[in-house]
Amino acid sequence: MNPNVGTLDRSVRIVVGAALIAATVAGVIGPWGWLGVVPIVTGLFRFCPAYLPFGLNTCATRGGK
Repeated sequence: MNPNVGTLDRSVRIVVGAALIAATVAGVIGPWGWLGVVPIVTGLFRFCPAYLPFGLNTCATRGGK
């Protein structure tokens, strides 16, 4: 599992996921907000399986590789 989620992408995923969960706990949105766990996990592990079929990678290149 090579990382394919960059720093900005990672930060946005974690913030959005936490906001969805917080909104669910506060009763603002329904139980579907628990799906916020998915962007949090992909942000923490820096790997998104949905990026693979499309060849996406938001990580910065290192050392000109």
